[in-house]
Amino acid sequence: MTVVFRGLTAVCAVAGIVFLLTWSHGDWGVFVYFTVQSSVIIALVSAVAVFRAVPAPVRGAATLYSCITGTVYHALLANPSSPFYQEDSGAHSVHNLLLHTVTPILAAVTWLLVERERVRWWYATVWLAYPLAYLVFALIRGVFVHEYPYPFIDVNTQHAGGVTVNSLGFTVAFFLLGMLLIGLGTLLRRALPGRAAASDQDARVEDPARI
Repeated sequence: MTVVFRGLTAVCAVAGIVFLLTWSHGDWGVFVYFTVQSSVIIALVSAVAVFRAVPAPVRGAATLYSCITGTVYHALLANPSSPFYQEDSGAHSVHNLLLHTVTPILAAVTWLLVERERVRWWYATVWLAYPLAYLVFALIRGVFVHEYPYPFIDVNTQHAGGVTVNSLGFTVAFFLLGMLLIGLGTLLRRALPGRAAASDQDARVEDPARI
């Protein structure tokens, strides 16, 4: 079952990107978005994990990034009551459904209900490396092209102070989301000891030094 869910996650992520490229008439500029980049990450990690062992912290990081994509989109970008709401002509398209809903759900289900891996709590901090690197990338790019991929980091409208506050808020939120994934995984491992034992065995194969 683990292989099936990992495979489905990879297929949905890749299909979402393909449909997006088709919908945008082959505009490779879509790869500037965190949504697409996180989908590439979860697709690669899930696909590799189908055929060989991938360390749990790496799979957890990819899961977090996919969950960030789904959470930010539905809570802020697609929520009319959000100050960052944006009308999207592709809101009801296949690519939008796959990238912002189906893939994040599959990633979370795979991590929480199928794998239920043990990882250390401090990984939630390490997992922030990519979102922070993306922030730096988006801000530096914005200096040259004068546009930003998301409204909450748009210096043109939020100004430096607003972007700073928003960035700090998102950093804390993403850290808590990572902690939530780790915590729920721990609870489910304890609730289903049979699978937990299997996960421990897999973990020792992937990382013999891990406790």
